[in-house]
Amino acid sequence: MYAVQYITIVIVLALMVYVLGRYGRKEFEWGDFLFWESLLVGILIVAIFPVEIAKEIKRVLGLGRGLDALFVIGIGLAYILTFRVYLAVDKAEREITELTRKIAIELEEMNKRLEKIEKKL
Repeated sequence: MYAVQYITIVIVLALMVYVLGRYGRKEFEWGDFLFWESLLVGILIVAIFPVEIAKEIKRVLGLGRGLDALFVIGIGLAYILTFRVYLAVDKAEREITELTRKIAIELEEMNKRLEKIEKKL
């Protein structure tokens, strides 16, 4: 094993403990916890068996070198993660817009009630 493999294993194990701790503090939902732990287990497996996995991916995808195959998979995973982040931000923006509209409507109703009260006085 190379030194970079040991470093990767230590970092991935630390990240797994970190994710588990965040899940324990209820900062992650079950689906998010499962997603991140699965991703980290995958990275751990690649760190332990990089040559074997690269050769198998190379054989399946028909690429020239195993490292090329790992880069293709890595880029694909990066796009998936980016898309997940985009969906989360889009959902948050929609919720903020809806909440802002509700607050504006309630504020307008309160202003109308205040005007009626002032006219009565």
